[in-house]
Amino acid sequence: MKAFQKILICFLALEHFAFMVLEMFFWNTPIGHKIFKLPAEIMAGSEGLAANQGLYNGFLAVGLIWSLLNKDDKFSSQLQMFFVICIIIAGIFGAVTAKSSIFFVQALPAIITLILTVLTCKQGCSNGN
Repeated sequence: MKAFQKILICFLALEHFAFMVLEMFFWNTPIGHKIFKLPAEIMAGSEGLAANQGLYNGFLAVGLIWSLLNKDDKFSSQLQMFFVICIIIAGIFGAVTAKSSIFFVQALPAIITLILTVLTCKQGCSNGN
């Protein structure tokens, strides 16, 4: 179960790294227009906001990677829970305020990952390794 949980953490990190790249570098491009399906004038007028949002997604990705590289099992699990909970909150907020599909793309995978992280920690989260 721990290996699958780490795979899910990697998936979330890659997903948020991809969000970062899309929002920071491809927002107002044909790729961004195709993915986000917003009017061109909104895309053009919100590039700075999207880049800022992308930066935050990058921070989430880096935090998850940090949690995987940390050698202390307990602290690693705490980091994972913190960053995954941040993703869940952001995903729910995005689903309520922007687009309902954000829940399924962002929050649901994070909820599953959080459950596995808690279960994995209960099965063998030591105070260092």
